[in-house]
Amino acid sequence: MDAVRVALLREVLAGTEWLGATRRFAGALRGSVVSHGGGLLLVGTPSYEPWHLAAHLVDEAAWSGTPELAPTLVRHDARPSDPAHLAVGLGRLAAARRGETLLVVSPDGPGTPLLERVHDARRAGATVLALGAGNGDLASMAHESLAVPEGTDLDLDTVQHLVSAATGENSLPAPRGRRRVRDRLASLADTLTAPPPAPW
Repeated sequence: MDAVRVALLREVLAGTEWLGATRRFAGALRGSVVSHGGGLLLVGTPSYEPWHLAAHLVDEAAWSGTPELAPTLVRHDARPSDPAHLAVGLGRLAAARRGETLLVVSPDGPGTPLLERVHDARRAGATVLALGAGNGDLASMAHESLAVPEGTDLDLDTVQHLVSAATGENSLPAPRGRRRVRDRLASLADTLTAPPPAPW
């Protein structure tokens, strides 16, 4: 989903709880990563790996000039023979420490083994954020969570697009909404004329 489609989606959602909720969650994510500076770990479930969100966050990190937003994708079935950016396994969660941020994306509940690893990361001082299924154990363990319950007008993929786009925005309020779009488009134009970030 490109910036124009995200802007159109935001127009459709104006006045609903979703726009504010995704921006608040994105603000918490950005604030944690930038203020603590320890890096962002992104993990899904054995059946759902958030590749798309990882790629969007890498783009937002480059476009916003905030390299801290580029995540380390932690994979359940990572192999040493995978490319370096895809070879980070669940053992990385055991090494999570204070100052790091862990974003867990879980469309249908993370399962006990992942919950235990997330709990250990939180006990070690990592900030935990949860995006996905309802209230469960993960949401109660997280410092911030955004639930996408079934039966809503939005699905998890759409919410991830909204969150990633909002995460890359400048945290300072713009005087007018039109100016914010203009600034974003100017930044996008600058980025498109610059060398591309490393591919996934």
